[in-house]
Amino acid sequence: MKDLPIIGAQLTVLDLPKHRDWLFEKNRDLELPEFCMADILAAPDPFIDMAKKALKGWSGRLGIHGPFAGFELDVKDKEIRAVVQKRLDQALDVCDALGATQMVLHSPYNHWDLTNLDNNARARGKRISAALDTLAPALKRAEAIGVEMVLENIQDVDPKDRVAVVEAANSPALKVSVDVGHAYWAHVMAGGPPVDRYVSFAGDLLTHVHLQDADGYADRHWVLGEGTIPFAPIFAALGALKSNPRLIVEINEFGRVPESVAHLERLGLGQ
Repeated sequence: MKDLPIIGAQLTVLDLPKHRDWLFEKNRDLELPEFCMADILAAPDPFIDMAKKALKGWSGRLGIHGPFAGFELDVKDKEIRAVVQKRLDQALDVCDALGATQMVLHSPYNHWDLTNLDNNARARGKRISAALDTLAPALKRAEAIGVEMVLENIQDVDPKDRVAVVEAANSPALKVSVDVGHAYWAHVMAGGPPVDRYVSFAGDLLTHVHLQDADGYADRHWVLGEGTIPFAPIFAALGALKSNPRLIVEINEFGRVPESVAHLERLGLGQ
């Protein structure tokens, strides 16, 4: 048991007291989701104060889910890009105040890109440049304050697209995230590779994983064990990495997070 990876979770600030013992017993990694919302980013102090109070004495790795609503990172309109950069900067303010060292961002790639991105020989390079132009100020600041931003697959079908952005950035402040449910949807519904390949293609650039269960038909965020995602090959691929990614249960029912970890324990995959 002691060699199995310790599984963390995404929990709201309001849910932290309910899961205090479970979280503290192994200093599990934690991700706070509230700070993806623009209204909260505009006035985050009450949530920051509640989180600090609830986490006093805890020494796990802390991250937040960064903003994503209403924009893509590869935005080309400079006026809109400025708003996106403002949101990223607000989220980094939160990381700095909380001592959070990781922030999840959404990939700009989608199903359309699988067969259309290569219609123009320069399209791939332009997409990467647009994303890095948007991220440039955030990358500089994240490097300075010790925050690692991670690109999560959303509608991505080709897992190598996000990896190419991270490789081009060549920064310790930008790494890869894999959401196993999103990858499973891409595999079942859109012809993407199996979920474990999303892990192996990222290699040691992978530093964050969202764990959920699903049926491949939709983005379910079910309790682990209630869907059909094959976790054994995923954890085998994770076991080959040296990057020690944060393994974060991200399900709709926050109160059932321990059940998800118990399922992985029964499978001999995590604790």
